[in-house]
Amino acid sequence: MRTKSILTEAKQIERAVTLINLGARLQVLESETDLSYERLLRLYKEVSGKSPSKGQLPFSTDWFMSWQPNIHASLFMNIHEYLNKVAEMDEIDTVIKAYQLYQEHTQAQNLEPLLSVTRAWRLVKFVDNGMLTLTKCSKCHGHFVTHPHEVAKHYVCGLCNPPARAGKGKAAGGLQMH
Repeated sequence: MRTKSILTEAKQIERAVTLINLGARLQVLESETDLSYERLLRLYKEVSGKSPSKGQLPFSTDWFMSWQPNIHASLFMNIHEYLNKVAEMDEIDTVIKAYQLYQEHTQAQNLEPLLSVTRAWRLVKFVDNGMLTLTKCSKCHGHFVTHPHEVAKHYVCGLCNPPARAGKGKAAGGLQMH
């Protein structure tokens, strides 16, 4: 029989509270902690003051391919990859820290973060499972989220080659091309 460590449980609760405060869906908490569904549900209600959202998590890789979401996803993944190289952290803690840095960066640029922590977590899962990858832009040499079968040699990112209508909308927090 496994003995429960109070310190381990406290760390799990702290991690769950951080994720809840970042807006994570309950499925993320279930996947990333050893806490029971009932405890997570009570914790979620206590921390957020409301019941968690119901329904399936976003599962399509396509969302990450459209212009602005791709730029935001690529920013997050570059931060995540950097932290993976320089810091010794559990995977979920890397996701949390990368997401917090992503939020700070978008805030500094007066942009609405398009990526939720749940989507960021899902993005990391997609990359880990080879469903998405980072590809180097042949013009700016930045690394962007792409499908793994993208022709890397001639890939040009959405910043170097924005779509015709890019930045023309008045969407709050959207990138504006000047």
